[in-house]
Amino acid sequence: RRTALNCRRTTSTCRRMEIFLCLFSVKRPINYITSHFIFLFMELNVFGNPLISCCTNPATGYFRDGFCWTISQDSGTHTVCAVVTQEFLNFSASKGNDLMTPIPHWQFPGLQPGDKWCLCISRWLEAEKAGKAPPIILEATHQKSLQYTSLEVLQAYAVPS
Repeated sequence: RRTALNCRRTTSTCRRMEIFLCLFSVKRPINYITSHFIFLFMELNVFGNPLISCCTNPATGYFRDGFCWTISQDSGTHTVCAVVTQEFLNFSASKGNDLMTPIPHWQFPGLQPGDKWCLCISRWLEAEKAGKAPPIILEATHQKSLQYTSLEVLQAYAVPS
């Protein structure tokens, strides 16, 4: 039996949910279902491996869950895990996005050099073209970033592991 979903999520998420519901429509051992559930909803980094957390203090990411993953409603596409520098923070502020000033009602402490933060891929690329791009953590940078730039460009800014 095929289950059709009418959802506003991305096509890949809808497909994952259809597969997940299909797993439950057939009698299977729970460990089989659990292992497939984890795989189906796992976000991947630029290497195609499971995405690791960028930072939880301060809480970053579109969902403030520490991960640089995105959905279609994330107009900024916050997919790049960066270790911000003063040079980048000044550049971002000059473009109208002051990441240094705390905003308490949004529980945003303001960033300091050395903080990790999920950046919009477009802002990171803008900074890269201006020679102001901060280093990035590739294992915590979402694979969607590869729709905007190459792995080679990202690797040139990788924090040594």
